[in-house]
Amino acid sequence: MKKLLLILAVVALASFLAVGCIPTTPPGGEGEGEGEVEGVVVEVEDEVVVGGKTYVKSGTRGITVTFPAPVEMAVAYITPCTGGIEKDKIVPTGSPIPLWSEDGLVWTGSGTFGGTTAYDCCSSYVLVEAGECEADVCVYYPVIVDSEVPYACIEVTSEECECEGCAVTFESTSQEQECAEAEECCGDDCSGLAGWSIAIYEDDPFDKCCETPCDEPIFTCSGTACPIDCTTDCLDAGDKYYVVVNLVDNVGWEAEYYATIVLDTACGVTVTQFYADKLDCQCTTWGSPVTDTGCDVGACEPFDNCIEQNG
Repeated sequence: MKKLLLILAVVALASFLAVGCIPTTPPGGEGEGEGEVEGVVVEVEDEVVVGGKTYVKSGTRGITVTFPAPVEMAVAYITPCTGGIEKDKIVPTGSPIPLWSEDGLVWTGSGTFGGTTAYDCCSSYVLVEAGECEADVCVYYPVIVDSEVPYACIEVTSEECECEGCAVTFESTSQEQECAEAEECCGDDCSGLAGWSIAIYEDDPFDKCCETPCDEPIFTCSGTACPIDCTTDCLDAGDKYYVVVNLVDNVGWEAEYYATIVLDTACGVTVTQFYADKLDCQCTTWGSPVTDTGCDVGACEPFDNCIEQNG
């Protein structure tokens, strides 16, 4: 009798897997998980894992679902992007995302993450239905959708070099808060800052080229984390220089700030920040001056006029 029950259990399990319904429970923690759930691997195009959480850049992204055994059908849904998710209320919403496969094992498609939302950094799930289980969600894959660019508020100072010329220093600043520690004006509030760079040119680097600077910079510096702290080699007093600051976060959002610096003969520095017009490919002028920020270069939060939206 025991042997008969064991055989029946094995047959039932094999039949269950054959239709491809692989039940899972949502992984614990917002945005946690490496994409592998009970033998099913879910991957979103260009996803990155930071601090144990999976982040994706907002916009249309490819989705790949790999099953341990062939299934007859597979579709996906992307839940609305919110500040948080109540896991016991997760249901498929919106139109299903068709997934296509040649072998029943690897299924691919694409869907839009983020969309119209009040949140720049929000939780979402990729829900996958598989096999003949059209009424059931078989896989829950949590992600955090990053729609926000990095930012920095940079102070620019200058002092005389020992021999001749002026050394210019770029330092990110902090913002005082009442009854709390000062908040650093540098970073990325979602997936995190991946790196920053500063390039200085003697001539307008976008006078002929729009996508990338035409000229070679006379000085560069870079880093992978805040704070930003960079001091140039000795520059000629009395000259004008062009500055391009680039920041990139872990999912690939970029922000670029543009400024000119003019050094007087006593190494005093005058900084004018610009909304560079290279984004519109009108490379005849340096653009319009920025008048609505208290920073020499940049801002304490993202502002669209200086953002390279490269999604």
